[in-house]
Amino acid sequence: MPRNSLLVSVQELAAASRPSWVLVDCRFNLLKPEAGRAAYLAGHIPGAWYADLDQDLSGPRGPGTGRHPLPDPQRLRALFGSFGITPGTRVVAYDEGGGGLAARLWWLLHWMGHRDVLLLDGGLAAWQSAGLPVSQVSPVPRQDVFEGAEGSMPVLGASELWAALRSGSIRLLDVRAEERFLGRTEPIDPVAGHVPGAINVPFTGNLTTGQTFLSQAELALRYTPHVAGWDPADVVCMCGSGVTACQGIFALALAGAPGVALYPGSWSEWIRS
Repeated sequence: MPRNSLLVSVQELAAASRPSWVLVDCRFNLLKPEAGRAAYLAGHIPGAWYADLDQDLSGPRGPGTGRHPLPDPQRLRALFGSFGITPGTRVVAYDEGGGGLAARLWWLLHWMGHRDVLLLDGGLAAWQSAGLPVSQVSPVPRQDVFEGAEGSMPVLGASELWAALRSGSIRLLDVRAEERFLGRTEPIDPVAGHVPGAINVPFTGNLTTGQTFLSQAELALRYTPHVAGWDPADVVCMCGSGVTACQGIFALALAGAPGVALYPGSWSEWIRS
């Protein structure tokens, strides 16, 4: 997919006339869940809303689920409507930098049928490095109606994934850090290791040292050894809980392979299934 249909630079965002744009701050800390909202309140891009990973972009945990189940579509419709997202809205999602959290919102909007979504390349860190202003003022919730329906992005459950792996019909990419994939360390989940048959392609490798995305050519070079000959619909991304896997799906779209599937439960569900 064209880079400008997926990413916006801080310079482009600052210069844009944005009457129908909605900005959403997705910063979050897995180990300190309250820190993301506190950081938003301390300073965010002017006009941006805040979406909390646990409260807004995930459903409640239950027996056998992962740490961040997909949220109920009706709750998402209410959330997106309160942000003022309608069919003509362009959404820009950002986090601190790197897109590991913002891509979850990007994916959820696509899943709900809203395609005009960009990530801010480099996130808030790039915005502030450019000397651009931040605000402590939160927008007033809207009462618009978001009419999207779930199902516009492919997903697999644990049983479907295992059957597909056994038949050899999918290529599974695990985007967690190598140390977690190999089971050498596990700071979050109670069991270390990886799904048999998975290939490790850490999501951090999709970024430059400045936390912006690699070029399309660089991403294609990175992923070609792992997905060459595979239809994107038969490639699946996973992580610890279905969050940073969305950044892998985003990077594959940047590389020219849109439509890769998500295993939402990921490792935290797999070890319970």
